[in-house]
Formats: sequence, structure tokens, C-alpha cells
Amino acid sequence: MGKVYLVGAGPGAADLITVRGARILGMADVVLHDALIEPELLALCGRARLVAVGKRCGRHATAQHFINKQLVDCARRHPVVVRLKGGDPMLFGRADEEMRALEAAGIEYDVVPGITAAIASAALLRRSLTLRGVARSVAFATRSRAPESEEIRAQVEADSLVYYMGRDSADVIAAELISHGKPAHTPVAIVEACSTPRERHTCMTLGQMAAGAALAWFDPSQPSLLLIGEAFRALLEADLSPEVRQALQAGRLAA
Repeated sequence: MGKVYLVGAGPGAADLITVRGARILGMADVVLHDALIEPELLALCGRARLVAVGKRCGRHATAQHFINKQLVDCARRHPVVVRLKGGDPMLFGRADEEMRALEAAGIEYDVVPGITAAIASAALLRRSLTLRGVARSVAFATRSRAPESEEIRAQVEADSLVYYMGRDSADVIAAELISHGKPAHTPVAIVEACSTPRERHTCMTLGQMAAGAALAWFDPSQPSLLLIGEAFRALLEADLSPEVRQALQAGRLAA
């Protein structure tokens, strides 16, 4: 019986994977990897057989129960099996389901953390998710298929809110937050393809995003992240006229 490693690949760039993660990739016999893993990272896998098991919105995807079965089957045939996940395995990575399947099959496993996209995006923007006197709490969220009001209220209360997998619902997310009390002039920073050669970002207000301003900006082939909160105010105001900046600061301008 082999051993499985759930390895966080980090936000994209090959040199942002941990030293431990890179070492384990070099030892692997089989690597089951997400769809968004950069080719430079897969090059670290050396002699391993690569198996793509990623999920992409709107495209054919490998069902989670089948990924679980593949992990178990591979561990029964190979000494070192890696499940390579974008970001960190323990944050929106379905790691819990895979760990439970491995435990049920009696297979040993370890988890190797990775840099999650929220932290990497904050570094790219040069804006901390926490800020003295402004942001003392941070929430990581995805949009539920059947959003509950209690869930949205909890998100509204967070000083800094990071939305994963929110690209296709960005306008709806913004409208829900506003309807539950988040000011429409709240800054939003959007980061796409963080830490890769394709990375880019833009800023707008929550009101502008609710009106659909972000939808035309997105590249649907790239992963993106929504960072919402006053910690990103300086980014929003950087290119504004003094009149518009003053109105935003006073809360008189929603979009």
C-alpha cells in the first residue's frame, strides 16, 4: 500500500510552491492534478505519470467520487501518489472528501499546505487583508447555489471579504451584499491569474460590480478572485479625480 500526499500547488507560479511540495513532486509515481496547474509546476513532477482530474466551470469535469476512487486505486499500485491542488488543499479544495475516502480504504496520507490565492493576491496588490483600524476580520467565501440570508449577513460583517469562484456571479454577489447592508461604495479589487505571466487586476465599487461592470472585464479562461473591503480603498481612489474621490469617501456615490 502506497502513501498519498495532498499537495498545495500555490497560486500559480512554480516558485511559490513550498520546498516540501516540490520535493514530493520529484518523488511521485503518479500525480493527479487540477486543471489550473501551470506547466512549469508539472515539470517538477519528473518521472511521474500525470493524470488531469480538474474541474472547470462550464466544461467537462471529473466527478469527485471518481477522483476519490482513482486516489485509492493508485495508492494500491504505487508507492508515492500526489493529489496536486491549486492554492491550499484545505481551502475550497474538496480535501475533506478525499481524506475521508483514503481513511476508509486504510491508506496513509499527508497534507502539504500551499499559498492560497487570497494571500497571493493581497501580495500582488500590495494591500494587506488586515489593516489597523480598518480591517480586523477576514472571510473566505464562495457563493452557495441556494444562498441563505444568514450566510450573506455573516459575509457582510467581515471587514475584508474574499470571494473564490465568483466570476460568473460577480454582479449577483455584489447585489446580494448590498441588499444585506454592505455599502455600495465599498471597494472591490479583482485579481485574475495571480502570480502567472497572465496576471492582471482592476478596481471598482461594489455598486459598479452589481451593475455588471466586472463581467465585461473578466477573461473566462482565467481564474479570478474578488477582494472586497475598505482595506482596498487606496487602490480604488488612485486614479480618481478629487471630486469623485471626495464623494466616495463621503459615501454619497454608489457607482
